[in-house]
Amino acid sequence: MAKPDIHPQWYPEAKVYCNGQVVMTVGSTKPELHVDLWSGNHPFYTGTQKIIDTEGRVERFLRKYGKSSEQGSGDKKKK
Repeated sequence: MAKPDIHPQWYPEAKVYCNGQVVMTVGSTKPELHVDLWSGNHPFYTGTQKIIDTEGRVERFLRKYGKSSEQGSGDKKKK
């Protein structure tokens, strides 16, 4: 049914390298894959991801919705 010799070579045990170390094996059309990031060293998966506060956006959000809602409701009741 399928045409012969048109599909690439399949490597069921292709090795994935990160920083020169084998981190996992996967199926691929290439025998070796070299990556910079994988789930073992990605900040999201390791829990080291930090919120980048650009121009005080976090503080502005907290002021608007967090702290000011408690303080603001008290000010409105006094007036």
